[in-house]
Amino acid sequence: MNKILAIIPARGGSKRIPRKNIRIFMGKEIIFYPISTALKSGIFDDVIVSTDDEKIKQISEGFGASVPFLRSDKNSNEFATTFDVVKEVTNRLKEDYTYICCLYPTSVFVEAKNLIDAKKDLINKKKFSSIISVVQYSHPVQRRLYLEGNNLKIKEIKNYNLRSQDLLTYYHDAAQFYFAELDSVLREEKLITQEAKPFIFKESEVQDIDNEEDWKIAELKYQFKKNKINA
Repeated sequence: MNKILAIIPARGGSKRIPRKNIRIFMGKEIIFYPISTALKSGIFDDVIVSTDDEKIKQISEGFGASVPFLRSDKNSNEFATTFDVVKEVTNRLKEDYTYICCLYPTSVFVEAKNLIDAKKDLINKKKFSSIISVVQYSHPVQRRLYLEGNNLKIKEIKNYNLRSQDLLTYYHDAAQFYFAELDSVLREEKLITQEAKPFIFKESEVQDIDNEEDWKIAELKYQFKKNKINA
């Protein structure tokens, strides 16, 4: 049987937005959203929050997630990677999981259907070892600019007058979820494995939340999405 584990990494020591992972977002602690989405999907054998913080543990368990242990000191600082957290969680659990899905506490735009569809793609088609949420760059990166002193420079001038549709489309990590074969992740020591398939989100469905302005934009996008659904 292929067991599937959802991991939500939620460190307590956010500096730019204090207590970010349990700050109130649209009426509920923000970590509520990925927990409830993971549970609603019905595809996970376990939904675990990895945290070093007792308050986050208490709130997460109240929303239905499991917190079987607190994160080690080694993986509680700002330099610990998501892979470090996934490795620690899967090493400490006694269960054998075939697949893992990592959801960040601020993944408020992920829907249960997204996770169900990603699971089907990963398990049934067997062509990829990971499914990664991505979003298209809003402007062609081939036209990027940079500063040389105070002067604005064109990095690749040959591309500047080409039509957008003639340039290769680039994407970046949307940081919404990573669904992957656990063995591949542990072997390659990264969540975006060599055989990765994109799960494409719209720009209106993603938002990095690193400062107060980001938080307000995320709330506006979330409200816009809700209004669109209810229209």
